[in-house]
Amino acid sequence: MSDNQMDNDAPAEAGKASVVPKSKRKTLLLGLGGAVVAIGVLWGAYEFFIASRSVETDNAYVAADNAEVTPLTSGRVVEVLVTDTQPVRKGQLLFRIEDTDQKIAFAEAEANLAKARRMYGQSLASNQALGAAADANRAQIDTARANLKAAQADLTKAKSDFTRRNALAGSGAVSTEELTSAKQALDSAQAAFDQRKAALAQAQANAVSASQQEQAAVALTKGTTVETAPEIQLAQAQYDKAKLDLERTIVRAPISGIVSKRSIQVGQKIQNGSTAMIIVPVDKLYVNANFKEDQLGKVHSGQSATLSSDFYGGGVEYHGKVVGFSGGTGAAFSLIPAQNATGNWIKVVQRLPVRIELDPRELEEHPLRVGLSMDAEIDLTSGK
Repeated sequence: MSDNQMDNDAPAEAGKASVVPKSKRKTLLLGLGGAVVAIGVLWGAYEFFIASRSVETDNAYVAADNAEVTPLTSGRVVEVLVTDTQPVRKGQLLFRIEDTDQKIAFAEAEANLAKARRMYGQSLASNQALGAAADANRAQIDTARANLKAAQADLTKAKSDFTRRNALAGSGAVSTEELTSAKQALDSAQAAFDQRKAALAQAQANAVSASQQEQAAVALTKGTTVETAPEIQLAQAQYDKAKLDLERTIVRAPISGIVSKRSIQVGQKIQNGSTAMIIVPVDKLYVNANFKEDQLGKVHSGQSATLSSDFYGGGVEYHGKVVGFSGGTGAAFSLIPAQNATGNWIKVVQRLPVRIELDPRELEEHPLRVGLSMDAEIDLTSGK
């Protein structure tokens, strides 16, 4: 057989060998169909027994309710005792503000409070003095009335003597000199009576004036004590404010945690309410897991969650609990929210932040930091 004939027969034999016999083709198709059915059954079993019992996401991050350290009084920073990354305890001294102005204000308020207390005591003493003066004036009224009564008696006697002598003057039984003397006695008695009457009126007016002065003075202190008098309470409030301003020149940590973003230096003038640093409570961290909206149908508060961090890898597992949902999606709270009412609308699956509380003991064993990435899986069968 020549070489050319062998080359011509080779393709023909190869073509015959590639054709699957009909008897085997059916078997292969049945096997393929069975494999597809098996895969479908396995997938359905996975969805029913595993996937439907939990939801997971890798769009999760560590968060915390940070504490901003803001001084409540203005002044120059004279000492800073902490640095970034430094752990601090609640109540620990962080920095000091120059307190010269606050000390002066406190001393002034302290003096004003002492003065107010003394003035209140003086008012009480004055009330007693005015009360005594009013009593004395009321006593003078009785004296004036007695004097007036005596003057009335003298006037009555003088009138009687003059009338009797005047009746006898025509008969010559009474001399002109005697009659003149009786008339003078009558005039003198009348003047004394008028004087005593005026004195009584004056005593009554003085008593009314003294009583009114006493009432006006007593009205300022009536129903009060040295602790409840308005002027003392005002001075006390100014004293407390000055004392508080002085105490606020020493700034302490509001919570325990790690110092972050320290923005103050010694010598810097810091204003009331400006942020000096942030303290992150690393023992009270939580996770914001952003699940897709079509994953949250069966998620509710109280369900358990399993988490892992890229920081430690899959070898460290955290356990937590769902405590709540955000009030809106991330897109709703973005700086420029999507305008879905426009004509060029394209549906995008939204994500809703779910807050997961972490186990404090596990956090203590494997500390985390705010912003770290996490993988979160929620057990939908738990928390029922």
